Amino acid sequence: MQVEKIDTFSGHRDCVYALESSVEPTQFFSAGGDGLVVRWNLKAPDLGELIAQVPASIYAICYDTSRNQLWVGQNFDGIHLIDVELKKEIKSIKITSASIFDIKIHQNNAFIGLSDGIIVVMDVDTFSVKKHLKASDKSVRSISINEKYQEFAVGYSDYTFKIFDLYDFSLKKVIEAHSNSIFTVCYSPDSQYLLTSGRDAHLKIWNVEEKYSLQEDIVAHLFAINDIVYSPDKSLFATCSMDKSIKVWDANRFKLLKVIDRARHAGHGTSVNKLLWNNYQNQLISASDDKQIALWNVKV
Repeated sequence: MQVEKIDTFSGHRDCVYALESSVEPTQFFSAGGDGLVVRWNLKAPDLGELIAQVPASIYAICYDTSRNQLWVGQNFDGIHLIDVELKKEIKSIKITSASIFDIKIHQNNAFIGLSDGIIVVMDVDTFSVKKHLKASDKSVRSISINEKYQEFAVGYSDYTFKIFDLYDFSLKKVIEAHSNSIFTVCYSPDSQYLLTSGRDAHLKIWNVEEKYSLQEDIVAHLFAINDIVYSPDKSLFATCSMDKSIKVWDANRFKLLKVIDRARHAGHGTSVNKLLWNNYQNQLISASDDKQIALWNVKV
């Protein structure tokens, strides 16, 4: 496997926590501790375009492809709805005084994970709150949707992940999964596996068909794992960590293929917080506490 650092996107004034794809394959969005939401063009890395700005840190953004709108989670406040084309806020709603760690949209429902343990379910069309799901007092860190089995997984700071029904929102299963906070949950593209990781630096693979039985437990990084993302062709996935590295794995065998770090590839100098694997030329994008966004070309 060959990895080449193509470019670096600079412009954020604080840690970068969120990356999100756009309907345009050459574009993506970023947000972070400076409250800035920026649109980037992979063909012109130096030309970041400010889409929105809020007065607090942003940990989560979610792009609604059908409406060309961006959901922005402002910590201790709520959700800002941004018209991407107009670069203008359309609506906002104060839903919390807690941190917003994740936003996922499925059909007409938006699922918003909060640091007080609540999942807020919002109606996308009416931009109103439908339901509050409270299954823990600890933070909701990550949400992943499995359409095939009509459920969604939620990773919590109480060391568990919980499975909810995608349509009636009922709690179906609780799995004691890790020895510390879970930071990310991610279903495989074929819906057969759930990958979980977090502060204990373990990557765990759970078999969905076999009632979420544990299939693999891998000590994958030195420190906390912040994110997991699959490649567009589904053959690979990548993890990123507070240990400043990105690791690329074989998605079928769950075997490590490549380590991307500062020493070997001029990688990030601090925690790598978020990943995005873009359809455009199979490019991997990473965001870090070092305020930088890096662009990687990965070839098998």
